[in-house]
Amino acid sequence: MTSPVLLSPFKVRDLTLKNRIVVSPMCQYSAIDGVAGDWHLVHLGRFALGGAALVFVEATGVEARGRISPGDMGIWNDDQARALARIADFLKANGAAAGIQLAHAGRKGSTRRPWDGGAELGAEDAAKGEPAWETLAPSAIAFADNYPTPKAMSITDMAEVIVAFRDAARRADAAGFDVVEIHAAHGYLLHEFLSPLSNHRSDQYGGDREGRMRFPLEVVETVRAVWPASKPLFMRVSSSDYLDGGVTIDDTVAFAASAKALGLDVVDCSSGGNTPTPPRLYPGYQVPYAQAVREHAQVATMAVGLILDAHLANAIVTEGKADLVALARPALEDPNFAIHASAALTGAPDYGLAPTPAKSGLDRLAQSLRHMTAA
Repeated sequence: MTSPVLLSPFKVRDLTLKNRIVVSPMCQYSAIDGVAGDWHLVHLGRFALGGAALVFVEATGVEARGRISPGDMGIWNDDQARALARIADFLKANGAAAGIQLAHAGRKGSTRRPWDGGAELGAEDAAKGEPAWETLAPSAIAFADNYPTPKAMSITDMAEVIVAFRDAARRADAAGFDVVEIHAAHGYLLHEFLSPLSNHRSDQYGGDREGRMRFPLEVVETVRAVWPASKPLFMRVSSSDYLDGGVTIDDTVAFAASAKALGLDVVDCSSGGNTPTPPRLYPGYQVPYAQAVREHAQVATMAVGLILDAHLANAIVTEGKADLVALARPALEDPNFAIHASAALTGAPDYGLAPTPAKSGLDRLAQSLRHMTAA
């Protein structure tokens, strides 16, 4: 019987993923001074135990002012990198490749954690030891009324952020990560440069599509220059702003093609986030973006967004709409998604996707169930 494409290997540069199932970055807002703790090890480690091929650490700030909230993960110092190395080691020791998403929140930073309301940090937060900080953006336009007004970035600010991405990539390599993903989506800094809704600059970093792409592409070029040639570079994009005058899929295809020319390997196709306007949600609602980028930019893509079951995930890669599928909330609900997908697609769970201690117990469970059925 031919193995389902979802369960087949995928090679990118020198990395071979054992299947096409990826666990998306998921912000936990639970770091202390940007340092990962036991929560992050357990949260991420269980996805490796469940058979996913690649597990991403959440959006990780490349500098302190690039955080969304005070609880964000960071990789702007060596203490943070050492804590992340522990996670990368665990993921790889248990059968998954280790990825990290490098991010800068831009104008959507200096906010409370979502469960604390998510609005701009204020005096009450400062009294608790979590003061607000100055945010950056291409233009001094707030994301919404309850967000801080950012500083319009100078050329010096932009150079500092590029250095921060460069140093973060070097730390990620030293920490043992197999994949870096640059976050250029969801209304964060690089997306803000790409979108005419948030980029009103009149210099070489604004205006037409070429100008708006310039700074994000400089980040891609800088990261690729220090990220080992043997290791893949991913990038998450927001394929559409869902608002007239914003980013379109044509813009995204052009950006993806330009990034590919600089050494980008996989485009992770999300959408929205740069305005409060929500998309219309349905299973696989972002898959057409991954398909369009794959076909027109001639680059490998990863589909993400309400990919709720194995049959939909397998159809996406079998039909050539994307090369990989990424799961966030479905993986939270079912950390063993890959093992259960093998059962759904082949009729028998592949416990070999799990590391040996887990596989042994699962095999014994299967034997017990067979004996019960026979009796």
